[in-house]
Amino acid sequence: MTDKYTQMVSHGLGRDIARKLGLPQPVVLRRHQPGQPIITGPVLVQGSTAGADALAAALLLWDLDVRRHAVPKEKLGAIVLVLDELSRPEDLERPVLSAAASLRDLSPNARVVTLSRQAATAGSPAAAAARQGVDGLLRSLAKELRSGATGNGIVLAEDVSVTSASTLGALRFFLSGRSAFVDGQFLAVTSAEGHLPEDVDKPLAGKVAVVTGAARGIGAAIARTLYRDGATLIVVDIPAAGDHLADVANEVRGTALQLDISREDAGQRIIDHAVERYGRLDIVIHNAGITRDKLLANMDQGRWSSVIGVNIAAQLRINEALLGSEHFRDAPRIVSVASTSGIAGNRGQSNYAASKGGVMGMVRATAPLLAVHGGSINAVAPGFIETEMTSRIPLATREIARRLNSLQQGGKPADVAEAIAFLASDAAGGISGEVLRVCGQNLVGA
Repeated sequence: MTDKYTQMVSHGLGRDIARKLGLPQPVVLRRHQPGQPIITGPVLVQGSTAGADALAAALLLWDLDVRRHAVPKEKLGAIVLVLDELSRPEDLERPVLSAAASLRDLSPNARVVTLSRQAATAGSPAAAAARQGVDGLLRSLAKELRSGATGNGIVLAEDVSVTSASTLGALRFFLSGRSAFVDGQFLAVTSAEGHLPEDVDKPLAGKVAVVTGAARGIGAAIARTLYRDGATLIVVDIPAAGDHLADVANEVRGTALQLDISREDAGQRIIDHAVERYGRLDIVIHNAGITRDKLLANMDQGRWSSVIGVNIAAQLRINEALLGSEHFRDAPRIVSVASTSGIAGNRGQSNYAASKGGVMGMVRATAPLLAVHGGSINAVAPGFIETEMTSRIPLATREIARRLNSLQQGGKPADVAEAIAFLASDAAGGISGEVLRVCGQNLVGA
């Protein structure tokens, strides 16, 4: 589905008319294309700590134009604000206001990324206040940025360095076009697990991945993105979607498995198929889901039980089989598709919101169970995404939903897929139990 309004006001006469009338002025976002630079323009690393120095040195190895001091009126591709040694709220003033002086020099589709430490493990109330202050600072700043620029943050555990593999992996993701529709969000790096890929264009090379609900929409986009990144694919969907599933399998040169994931033996059948065809299983993406919307006052048992059964109960059973299998032991990755409905709720979707809230609870509780195998589990929570389903929303409602985020437009299935591909990679090995919103910083919800 095409957002014709965004295309119209992104340049020329349409942009001028929108400006004069005070209408929303979304811009076409810079999305990842293989072979393109991580980011265009100088990257300003702000901060006076040893961590800031080490990070700047690491970024130089990526062939980026790294600056430690701003040049007045020089257009910047990104500002990276290193706040890893805050001990009191007053410590924010100097680095933050120094970065603020360069905000007007950001290029379209620029990036602002903060690096800070967890508030919960601070050694004093003052340090906790300063660290938690970064949360409010970054989320507010993200709402002030314009022209497709985004602001996101990385939060480090006490024993995780600014240059650990997953810290650099998260930073690369946030700087790149892969995170085009991720805005105002934080990722916590809680361990030193993971490693950066030898081939940055094929970070999933050698991995065998399963994607459920892969016959169309977001699921098909996930399969294509994992394939582009080097994974071998097993695509799963219900038998009724068999023709579409076969088309996707052929496109990604994988195998199709027609399977109702709500079956009791679905997890074992997935494992058996992977082992029989490829001898291993490394990544499972829980994308399959359904909606059966109705106001709760009118909700019947069939609508409730079917949504809970497919969207969360099936994932729990499949995960139980995965955790019990000797074939899912080598730094395994699970990524589930949640929803902003599970965070903020949505009228007429009490069953769906309950199921997606359940996904997030499952992810947090399962993380330590996978950690013993060097594995991880995370969730991605999409907001308004341009799909066949959202195209059926009445025009006025659809336009409002598109504009209710800081980027003033809907996301694309590829935006969800890019976030999932990153979380499924070894570069995100130190990130687990997290829920990453892909919603353009939707104005509703946390």
